[in-house]
Amino acid sequence: MDVKNLADVPAFTTKDGSEIRELLAHRNSAIRNQSLAEARLAPGASTAPHYHRRTEEIYYITHGHGEMQIGDEHRAVKPGDAIAIEPGAVHTIANTGEEELRLLCCCAPAYEHDDTVLVDDIS
Repeated sequence: MDVKNLADVPAFTTKDGSEIRELLAHRNSAIRNQSLAEARLAPGASTAPHYHRRTEEIYYITHGHGEMQIGDEHRAVKPGDAIAIEPGAVHTIANTGEEELRLLCCCAPAYEHDDTVLVDDIS
């Protein structure tokens, strides 16, 4: 049985600049086709605009407030919001609040640095 506690999982920085803690993925569990991680952004921080060639993502906001941008669409996000991000969709998320923004990131297939493509401009 694979059970990981967030407090025991080491953090690392993804290619888009967010700090994540990968709870379950092929690197640390029996899971093979997806991954679950918690991402954190400090107040005023944002991820670099990027997309994933193969991976679809779900972001689920657990703490803080932010602004999600997918393509040219912007939306304020808060705890309880779930965001669908299709493969190939250029996206970024910014922390617009005064506390740390925390979100769960579900990726299928699992997150990989080499599937992340940074872009200069989201517009």
